[in-house]
Amino acid sequence: MTQDLLNQARARATAPDFIQVFDDPITAEGPLSGLTVAVKDLFDVQGYATGAGTAPRADRPVATQDATAVARLRAAGAGLIGHANMTEYAYSGLGLNPHHGTPLTPLIEGCIAGGSTSGGASAVARGVADIALGTDTGGSARIPAAFCGIYGFKPTASTIPRDGAVPLSHSLDSVGVLTSDPALLRPTLNVLRDTPLPAADMPGTVIVPQNFGLDDVAPEILEAFETALEVLAEGGISIRRLSLPFFDRYRALPVWQFSAVESRCHHGAEYDAHRDRLDPRVASRMARAEETDAPGYARTLLARQALADEATRIFADMPILLPSVAIMPPRLSDLEDDASYDRLNLLALRNTSLANVIDGCSVNLPLADLPGAGLMLTGPRGSDAMMLGMAEVLASEL
Repeated sequence: MTQDLLNQARARATAPDFIQVFDDPITAEGPLSGLTVAVKDLFDVQGYATGAGTAPRADRPVATQDATAVARLRAAGAGLIGHANMTEYAYSGLGLNPHHGTPLTPLIEGCIAGGSTSGGASAVARGVADIALGTDTGGSARIPAAFCGIYGFKPTASTIPRDGAVPLSHSLDSVGVLTSDPALLRPTLNVLRDTPLPAADMPGTVIVPQNFGLDDVAPEILEAFETALEVLAEGGISIRRLSLPFFDRYRALPVWQFSAVESRCHHGAEYDAHRDRLDPRVASRMARAEETDAPGYARTLLARQALADEATRIFADMPILLPSVAIMPPRLSDLEDDASYDRLNLLALRNTSLANVIDGCSVNLPLADLPGAGLMLTGPRGSDAMMLGMAEVLASEL
């Protein structure tokens, strides 16, 4: 990519999808040469302030070096467009931002792009960026990928360094990748990872849970999901519909505690000093940290570890298949009252959060027959190669 082409992409990088546009040159050639990247506003980029989508950080000094993920993309020849908009502190699945505006999906007029990697997903879906560098704490790469009709990959957290990225929950955070071209997932992930992804065999069986993830799903999504299952079955994949005690134990876990407690660990000073300047919906979730105590949170951490270990045993050769999100992209006007916002936010995050809790990996595949909805494959920790291989094979079939 020439600098002129990158500058053309930057000229199209407008609000609310982008908070700031970079003006630094391309400095290297590599496997991502010719590709543009929207960088979520919680990754440090040398010479620019990292806002994390919030107002109290607006006066932060500029970063003195790139986040590790950004540095690897830059060294691979990618052109960095700018800092993309996001939910404040990445603390929501819906992508609303009262400080910088709310990105919308280009698929359905007036509907949100989803979050928290909202600006990056919208930029990719609109063709402004080839790739979005995001994060995923409870679905923040996969939810907006589904709402915007693109691919979103959440890797096993330990496989891509998070140095130089503003944390939300150090227990659940992972770097995420979004793109409209499934062929870009592998080269991008290989640049970001410490070691390249090997080839992997397709599993012969997938599990469709019967006691998790399918209740309260929008009827049109459920219909599209069943059609996708028929396509997979015709392609030789065995579909096992199972009710497993594992999912009952997962549903009993107070998943909200991770981000509530750990966001106060990382952003407590800003919360205490500037709560009146925060998004009220984010502040209210941070306040929930006070609803538990140290022994209670320690029990939650232990229960999470047990679930992750159990998932490794159960799903190593049989990944989980679900609709990525239970709802279609809501209209921005549907989220004006807090009760509707809370209900839809929980539904948006419900299915995707499982992968973060089990320290696994997961990918959203857009459903061509229903723009704004996605099919999600989820595997345990370390099954990234299998998830990516499945995504590459199934991308042309769905």
